[in-house]
Amino acid sequence: MDASNPQSEALAPLAFNDLAAQQDRIKDRIDAAIADVLARGQYILGPQVAELEGALAKFCGATHCVACANGTDALSLVLMAEDIGAGDAVFVPSFTFVATAEAVSGRGATPVFVDIDAATYNMDDASLGRAIDAAKTAGLRPRMVIAVDLYGQPADYETLGAVALENGLTLVADAAQSFGATMGGKGVGALADYTTTSFFPAKPLGCYGDGGAIFTEDGTKADILRSLRFHGKGRHKYENVRVGLNSRLDTLQAAILLVKLDIFADEIAARQEIATRYGEILRGVETPVVAPSATSVWAQYTVRLPESIDRETVQTACGKAGVPTVVYYPIPLHQQPAYAQHPCDPAGLGRSEEAAARVLSLPMHPYLTPEIQTRVAQTLAAALQEPA
Repeated sequence: MDASNPQSEALAPLAFNDLAAQQDRIKDRIDAAIADVLARGQYILGPQVAELEGALAKFCGATHCVACANGTDALSLVLMAEDIGAGDAVFVPSFTFVATAEAVSGRGATPVFVDIDAATYNMDDASLGRAIDAAKTAGLRPRMVIAVDLYGQPADYETLGAVALENGLTLVADAAQSFGATMGGKGVGALADYTTTSFFPAKPLGCYGDGGAIFTEDGTKADILRSLRFHGKGRHKYENVRVGLNSRLDTLQAAILLVKLDIFADEIAARQEIATRYGEILRGVETPVVAPSATSVWAQYTVRLPESIDRETVQTACGKAGVPTVVYYPIPLHQQPAYAQHPCDPAGLGRSEEAAARVLSLPMHPYLTPEIQTRVAQTLAAALQEPA
């Protein structure tokens, strides 16, 4: 902020996710971590990768962690480990990013779209039950449920797990947005048969490129995943015992993540304080709901606009005032041209469609000041008064 102009901070365009502020805090440690990797010269599966896997597993309470190249590969590796393929049905929410369904289609399996809970935006168990019945009627083999932890809070894995167990399905948590959150006192990473996550830079725990990880309690499955991420290797890299991928996390990214993990708990607490403050000062919109037994890492702070409000008009007004907003996600997957032919809950996906039409995400990161939050709230309030 320019000391000669006390209004300069209020007038400057805001960052939606201020990674520069975080880097300022840890730059010396990041530089040292990168220098250490360069000095050792072990750029692929260097010692920092195994160190990170152990630290991540300890952080969330999982038994095994397998790092990989990105969050989409994490899903693909799980599907490969479970031998999911043609004729298999994998149940995914429609209101999410395309990577969840993309990984399923990439294996030749069929994504079956499930509706969401209106309050949490996570997978609805009743819709899942209907979708399973529909898949069976269509002649598909129900094999797996991939529940997405949207916006930073985990899905209801106790309820979804009961449905999965009843139908003999593997339960996977797509925790690309929720690593660091909890449900029922347990950390994300230890709530499902497998948990996948992403370290894309904008995630609550992000690296400076692509990265991902898989968590499981099953040591045999963890060994299979380690083989699959390295071309399906066996005793050594020139023995290939299965068809795999080239999906290893770079040592440089592991070193960066180790530094960021050291401050992650502090950043999660800051995100919660910021979310609480938003809930106190925002007016004219529906603020997020977190399930009573859950915590969120607030990957996004997403409000729901009134049905009568034109969202594009609100976004334009906010943008002119220097306040960025983003829509996660404007088109549900069952309405995407590439996926529109796939089966879904026969009762429809109305809650997914409504959410896609009304949600709006506001700036959220651990370094938002109360003054900036006030500016966001005031700008949004003024935008809501704009004529549609």
